[in-house]
Amino acid sequence: MAKYPSNHLLLVALLCAFAAAGINSLDQNGICKSLVETQGYTCQDHQVTTEDGYILGLQRIPSGRSSNNSTAQKLPVLLQHGLTMDAAAWLINPPDQALAFILADKGFDVWLANARGTQASRGHQSLSTNDPTYWEWTWDQLAAYDLPAFFNYVNNQTGQKVHYVGHSLGTLSVLAALSQQKLSNTLRSAALLSPVAYLGQITTVLGRISAQSYSADVTLLYIDSTYKFWTLRLWVAGQNLETFLCSQPGVDCSNFMAAVTGPNCCITPTSSNLIFQHIPQSTSTKNMVHLSEMIRRGTITMFDYIFPAINMQHYNQLTPPVYNMASIPKDVPLFFGYGGRDALSDVNDVKALLNDLSDHDKDKLVEQYVEEYAHMDFIMGGNANQKVYDPLLTFFGQH
Repeated sequence: MAKYPSNHLLLVALLCAFAAAGINSLDQNGICKSLVETQGYTCQDHQVTTEDGYILGLQRIPSGRSSNNSTAQKLPVLLQHGLTMDAAAWLINPPDQALAFILADKGFDVWLANARGTQASRGHQSLSTNDPTYWEWTWDQLAAYDLPAFFNYVNNQTGQKVHYVGHSLGTLSVLAALSQQKLSNTLRSAALLSPVAYLGQITTVLGRISAQSYSADVTLLYIDSTYKFWTLRLWVAGQNLETFLCSQPGVDCSNFMAAVTGPNCCITPTSSNLIFQHIPQSTSTKNMVHLSEMIRRGTITMFDYIFPAINMQHYNQLTPPVYNMASIPKDVPLFFGYGGRDALSDVNDVKALLNDLSDHDKDKLVEQYVEEYAHMDFIMGGNANQKVYDPLLTFFGQH
């Protein structure tokens, strides 16, 4: 057994703190039955298998409450959630405030993706979630396998190119895929809410404490040249970690969401209570390590195995390959929604990303900046329908 050369884990500690708070009671009825059909919408469950064998859950809302159930000529929209969330993130607010329902009522064919490891996406062709090998992935694989599988499936089902909306980690995966010239045959446009690419300037106090300390050390097993990572599940954390994080200067755990994501302005107590019935969802330790690397270094690269020889095995080079955001095709329509109070998708990091895209076709890039918004306002804010979704619908209409 060898100890991993620490890349102090920003989000490991955040997930553990969520878990220690005991704020998850996952609904065993599934997303369609518990969150969509209860609002009067038709909902279908689908499954997608990735090239590396993961079986992912996908929900479809083919029509609005009052519209024709036929999906003919309807443009598909794929929604991808952020870290430690699932498709429920798009369904928490009332129908006139939740993006998935708004899109369905506006005549779109809505598809809700669930990343590998979440409750709806824990299948595999040969592995069990109890097998450490199941958890050997990071957002590299979300970009390389999950997103292309989702896009290809929706494209095959509908015969149409796909509009995309990502939040947080759901933006990083599509940006990475686009920078490697993936998705070009199936993507119509991409809307990025609380966009994450660079992470070096995050202001979340909990994130900084986690990234700069050894508050969440991870042990790595090195067996037969294979790294096997512990999974971070909602029950892994103990009270000691929560006590440690919440005792740090500047951390107010009485409002945990604000401590992690920034002071959200416009989320109702009802919505806040409901989201905590569905998060945190599982992710991999390796994914957390990867994100921590990005925070500490301010770079966007594939996962760094630290040891040059192991990087060579994986990448045929001593250091991990860089995702070059400037390589994103200049004619891909992009919508950026970002907020002035976001502690995870910091304005300065977003500006760095936009600077990489300075040569992007000007008529293909739209910015929607909301000064008072923090990270979760973009998917849960009671006025996001006016502040963000109306401009987003206009953007879709233009493409």
